[in-house]
Amino acid sequence: MQHDTHHGQHADHMNHAGYSGHADHSNHVPHAENSGHADNSSHSGHATHAAHHPGGASWSMAARATLHCLTGCAIGEILGMVIGTALGWGNMATMVLAIVLAFFFGYSLTLRSILKAGVDFRTALSVAFAADTLSIAVMELIDNGVIALWPGAMDATLADTLFWGALAISLAVAFVVTTPVNKWMIGRGKGHAVVHQYHH
Repeated sequence: MQHDTHHGQHADHMNHAGYSGHADHSNHVPHAENSGHADNSSHSGHATHAAHHPGGASWSMAARATLHCLTGCAIGEILGMVIGTALGWGNMATMVLAIVLAFFFGYSLTLRSILKAGVDFRTALSVAFAADTLSIAVMELIDNGVIALWPGAMDATLADTLFWGALAISLAVAFVVTTPVNKWMIGRGKGHAVVHQYHH
């Protein structure tokens, strides 16, 4: 009886040990499965990240950015022409003033929109420079080039139809030429794409 009792205890002990080993094995998760799961999560996160950064910009987005620059340039151009004409300045001095004011108002409009997003002035100023410099430069080059090449446009006064007609057409040509430039820049995360980061 004592031998049987010990034998029963020994069997119970073996069963208990076997059960524990089985439990440990069932709770073990293969390393490969864990690795694959982590890779899938990483891949999913990468896909989500890529979805937020499209490879190109739409024409409508580029047109809006160009129109934004055009507004500032037009204000500066007209104001510069009015001031230069009123002061009796020569064509070159008047054109330089108009270009300076075009950059000033172009930057100012962008700066105003960025400051509304709660960005500090120094950061907003650097963003405005990065976003608008090339766009305004191209626009001013085309705009003033058309006026300079237009016969009699440089000598026209504010009362002449030629002055306003040449200015309107030159700005329209500048818009058409600058829009693809802005599309290219936005598609690469530059230009007004930098501004859009502060509007979300």
